[in-house]
Amino acid sequence: MWPLDPSQKEVLRFAVSCRALTLVLQALFNAIIPDHHAEAFSPPHLVPSGSMDQLVEGPAHSIPKPLVQLAVDKGYRIAEGNKPPWCSWELPLIYSYIQDIYWNVGFLRYYELKQVPNFLLAAPVAILVAWATWTYVTTHPWLCLTLGMQRNKNNETLEKPDPGFLSPRVFVYLVHAAALLLFGTLCMHVQVLTRFLGSSTPIVYWFPAHLLQDQEPLLRSLETVPWKPPSGNSPPGQKIPRNSVMGLLYNWKTCSLVTRCILGYFLTYWLLGLLLHCNFLPWT
Repeated sequence: MWPLDPSQKEVLRFAVSCRALTLVLQALFNAIIPDHHAEAFSPPHLVPSGSMDQLVEGPAHSIPKPLVQLAVDKGYRIAEGNKPPWCSWELPLIYSYIQDIYWNVGFLRYYELKQVPNFLLAAPVAILVAWATWTYVTTHPWLCLTLGMQRNKNNETLEKPDPGFLSPRVFVYLVHAAALLLFGTLCMHVQVLTRFLGSSTPIVYWFPAHLLQDQEPLLRSLETVPWKPPSGNSPPGQKIPRNSVMGLLYNWKTCSLVTRCILGYFLTYWLLGLLLHCNFLPWT
């Protein structure tokens, strides 16, 4: 294998360890929780003619008999009636029709009292992206007003631009993340906002890392002091592992409130997602 520097080895070791732990926990959860048939994941069943909740619309006699028989064998719903409206559209998009009629997707359609739990589920990632946007805009107001064209009012190039999250190069990613947050909050099922942002923008991961580096004294001390094996005269009850994240977990009680919230949220989301999703339970 090609030579790796110590930091790359740590990243690779951490990734492999997380994947192995995920597989072990998934096998354990599958063994503990019995299999079940959730209604949300079951195939649609045949319903009486004229029902509004039907998967296939249109007169059944216009569908070839082999396809009808295949649908019956698979438990799909066979509808009888007039041709669905989307067939007469200039651009017949069945996906848009399904979103509109069956899923109730649209501008502010999800803002109902019964959806409060789903808004609470998506609140952490929405707060993270909104907080990241506010932090960046207040740090670089002129850069944001000029859409990244100028870094300051005098149009002078900074000799040493801000490193990390506050770098001017992050501006395009931040605009993308803010646009996704605005669209997802107003026009989508808000419970999918976490995976929507988590798979679409790195801001969800860069900004928590920025907060940890900026507001966690223990992390700064672990990064500035070279790693060495713990000696016998190390402070009692304080472990200094080589991995910074593990160092924060080992010293959980001494971490700041921001660090506890960030690590607690990501670990809880990972464990609950692993527990629910691998057992076909609804999860964002």
